Amino acid sequence: ATTDRTLLCFGTHAADFNAIEYLQKIRFYLPRLRDAGVSRVACVLNADAAQCRTLAELLDVPDDIELFADPTGEAGRKFGVSRGFRPDAALSPYVKLFVVGIGLGPPWGTLLPVLRGYVGAPSGKRDWIEATMQQAQRAGRLPEPLELAADGSIAKNRFDDTPIVSDWGVRPFELATMRLQNLIMQISRYGELGPKDPRCLTQLGGMVVVGAGGEPEYAWLDRGLCDLPDFEDVLGALS
Repeated sequence: ATTDRTLLCFGTHAADFNAIEYLQKIRFYLPRLRDAGVSRVACVLNADAAQCRTLAELLDVPDDIELFADPTGEAGRKFGVSRGFRPDAALSPYVKLFVVGIGLGPPWGTLLPVLRGYVGAPSGKRDWIEATMQQAQRAGRLPEPLELAADGSIAKNRFDDTPIVSDWGVRPFELATMRLQNLIMQISRYGELGPKDPRCLTQLGGMVVVGAGGEPEYAWLDRGLCDLPDFEDVLGALS
């Protein structure tokens, strides 16, 4: 098996959906990534060192996931990430973020992944979603879709009671509920975690896995908010 692979994630700013969800996915999939020969995992955040530390504590990110601070977002831009809607236009970055957030301007990849969170996916994987909601609830974040046992393990997922589609891989509103936990955290900590550089408010992220010789084996560029790689596909590319 190929070993000594490196996964490098170019995250967004520390109060952004994509950066948070990248870390949550990497946290969950880390054991399987190790089994696939990924010996080093690193994430560059468009944040300063204190913001990186705070987000790592909030999400219970393991120490062996390396975090690098890049508050200007320069590393991501050199990798080729999207800079968002009309990045050089003389518009408020919040207007640009709003346009992308409602799916009305390039990059066009926001609407579909956001809708998937509400519609669900019959063949989707929910194990990482449950684990993420579990971590959030144990940290005291709302809402609480899971019933946790005294030891913090999952006793029941209330989405198991969803009428008709309870046997779907991801039930309607299940992923959206996880993202609501993230949103509430983002809003409550925005003053602490928000971008230092206004360019990073709309800048998206990406990810690459390279082999021991530096050759790319998997690459991804975000196309909108919540548009992240499916890590089952990542693992499939490395098999």
